[in-house]
Amino acid sequence: MGTVVGGYLKDLRRVGGLRGVDVANIANVSQATVSRWSTGRSTPHSRTQLVLSDLRYVVIRLGDYYKPEEILAWLFARHPQLAGGRPIEAISQGRSEEVLDIIDRLEAGVFL
Repeated sequence: MGTVVGGYLKDLRRVGGLRGVDVANIANVSQATVSRWSTGRSTPHSRTQLVLSDLRYVVIRLGDYYKPEEILAWLFARHPQLAGGRPIEAISQGRSEEVLDIIDRLEAGVFL
């Protein structure tokens, strides 16, 4: 039986094209730690679980518009609506709402 975090990681890989190394870099842990999370041998700290949950939500939302490789590129590219910051950094810093606002504007066809 899989874990919730294992499910998040599976979705990040399948929908968003993120590899274990990408998640490890975002969560500031080793690839081995991410592997343990995916198999249920360990669980991330609660703050890291929030980051993974937010990241998964963002990736699922972007999946309505982009292919996995495009989502990965979108997450790591500098974005003008984040003052040149990267969406992945905003999510990692607990600023997911800023990224979700950009996606809301994308859905509404509004580009600032």
